[in-house]
Amino acid sequence: MTAQLRLRRPSFGFYAKIILLVSLALWMIPEVYMVSVSLRPADKSFDPSLFVLPITFDNFTTVIHDNPLLKFFWNSLVITIGTVLMVLAAASTFAYAASILRLNKTTLIYTILLTTLMVPVASIVLPLGIMLHSFGWINSYQGLILPYAALGIPYAIVIIKAFMDDSPRDLFDAAMIDGCTTLQMFLHVALPLVKPALIFVGIWQFIVTWNEFFLALVVLTDSEHKTVTLIPMQYSGMYMANPGALFAILVIIALPLVLLYILVQRYFIAGLLSGAVKG
Repeated sequence: MTAQLRLRRPSFGFYAKIILLVSLALWMIPEVYMVSVSLRPADKSFDPSLFVLPITFDNFTTVIHDNPLLKFFWNSLVITIGTVLMVLAAASTFAYAASILRLNKTTLIYTILLTTLMVPVASIVLPLGIMLHSFGWINSYQGLILPYAALGIPYAIVIIKAFMDDSPRDLFDAAMIDGCTTLQMFLHVALPLVKPALIFVGIWQFIVTWNEFFLALVVLTDSEHKTVTLIPMQYSGMYMANPGALFAILVIIALPLVLLYILVQRYFIAGLLSGAVKG
């Protein structure tokens, strides 16, 4: 009898799933409310209910009519992809030099780069804006791509270098014996070994760059180069002039990231798990 009761007793995994489901439900409330407000008529925007009927797409129509969304999305895409490529190229190259080639002074440079992770971004926005103005890079793609890359490279180096530190040295020794050059070892041995880390860093940097607002607000002052994250400003103010349109554009901004994660979630999780079992 005791054995049967033990068999019927819920396992720890069952309780863990319940806790995770409750946590997920609580976590999703703000997202659900955002979508709900974006689908409400203007006279029900401030209704505290989570769901309000009837729904309307007038807020999305207003946003699309008021803004050249394709142009803003293109600007965001160019800046984001440019930043991701630059971060991956610079971080993987430095990690290869520090972990595999072990070049002189790379440890010192790595330590200095780690200290930059402790610097708040808000503290460097003003001097960065002045410097970009002196270069003539205000209202330009490089005015955001280069600062974003500089801010993202230290974190990317930490992730990629950790993977390369755990890579088997025998593979590189064998490649050298076979006559591979340093560049060939980097392209054909090092990069395939750290592919999960590259995917993780690329997705993470894409999300961070796409959502960045503060620096874009300082650097981009004309409508020709604005990114999608700057659009919500025109629908928010002291009195929240148009909350329905504000939440509609927030939904539009978040949609590409949701689709991206759905497409690459398998690789993203694989990168996390690969890092968890290293060493």
